[in-house]
Amino acid sequence: MNLFERLFGNNKPVAQPEIRFGRYSDSYRTATQEGAFDVAVREFEAEQYLNAYVAFFNYLLDDSERNVRVWEEDGLLRFELFQGSKKVTGYATEQKLFAEARVAKVKTLSSSFMRRLLEENFDLKYCRFTLSPDNEITVIFDTYTTDGSPYKLYGALKELAVHADKHDDLLTDEFDALEVTDMHVRRELPEAEKEIKYNYIVREISATFKEIDEGRLNMDQYPVAGTYLLLYLCYKLDYLTRPEGYMMEALERIHRLTFAQDGKNAAQKNLLLRKEFQKLLDRPREKFFKEMYEVSATFGITGPVDHPKVAIIIDQELPNMKWYKEHGHDKIALSIPGFIAGRCLFNFAVPKPDKDLFHLLLQILESDYFEELGFPAYAKGGMPDEKAIRKAIREIVTKNKKSYGRLNPNLKMLVFNSMPAFAESYLWMMRELDLTKTD
Repeated sequence: MNLFERLFGNNKPVAQPEIRFGRYSDSYRTATQEGAFDVAVREFEAEQYLNAYVAFFNYLLDDSERNVRVWEEDGLLRFELFQGSKKVTGYATEQKLFAEARVAKVKTLSSSFMRRLLEENFDLKYCRFTLSPDNEITVIFDTYTTDGSPYKLYGALKELAVHADKHDDLLTDEFDALEVTDMHVRRELPEAEKEIKYNYIVREISATFKEIDEGRLNMDQYPVAGTYLLLYLCYKLDYLTRPEGYMMEALERIHRLTFAQDGKNAAQKNLLLRKEFQKLLDRPREKFFKEMYEVSATFGITGPVDHPKVAIIIDQELPNMKWYKEHGHDKIALSIPGFIAGRCLFNFAVPKPDKDLFHLLLQILESDYFEELGFPAYAKGGMPDEKAIRKAIREIVTKNKKSYGRLNPNLKMLVFNSMPAFAESYLWMMRELDLTKTD
């Protein structure tokens, strides 16, 4: 290290392992993609349907995901796109467009899964589950081109792709009459990464249960504290381990149970959530490993929100950590900023600087896990590393400055004398950001 680096620090970004976190969002489209959608609309209105569809698929194309391919063959415009482990294939002519995705192979016909699919069809707006001549469950969408505007096509293909990806693992896990078919995995995770993620899942569920059962705070008297612990657990497992299949659905079910308007109080809800987490603890290790893989995606399932919505969530939730922090209940206190970050990343496509800053907060709070995966440490002995954190925040600003010219976090607001104090001050700092777009 040279003299200037010793005096002022090394400003080069720290290398990060190629590991993905969180759910894919299609809300961060480039200007080129947005322009392609405008072209698709104009071409469609001019009744140049095939040109419109080529432009539409260019709009969906995310180079980082390698998720869409379009080509001409035998007088047809053919296309394929990826959503999770499923591939949607189809073709278009001047008269019609057809798309399908294979979900599962049927070994023996059974009224149980067929009834399930019939019920699913009632909830679908554009698509339908069918049984192909090859005894495969497929999801199908078709339309005449005159009725197939880019707006409709986006909604229809998203519905098809998301339902196909969601149901393949769920159906084959639940019904013995079905088996996996047409799996498309972008990258198999290394065994060492699977082991770290599995151990983290088991360790964090067990630690949360122990805090609820054996911690100093009586959860019968303070059930909301338990809810914060369980929801932070839910959201961080979803974001940090990026599960597929059964575990992904289990975490979504925990989220739905928490916010369901069913008349249950916090203590009753907590019992339901624990039962769901216990099912994950009881699940065989090999089933977790089977669902650990990296996939490409085309459609996000979270809707975009602006920074004022993030600020409202911080205003609503962050003051709730004050009592726990002041009375030495650090794990519960930390679960509240963790819950805020996790909830936003789980439910919404937040502005890119918010997303990057929430990720950094989780990387600080879950420093041991990130270190196991090979990432740099942002905490030492349970204390935030001031120098490393300030540098990481400056890198986030540099990366986003072109689109968010007013992004200027007030680092003087940060408090580093304890992890709860830091997490609280970090979110207050985020709340004050000006994320007006300037590009």
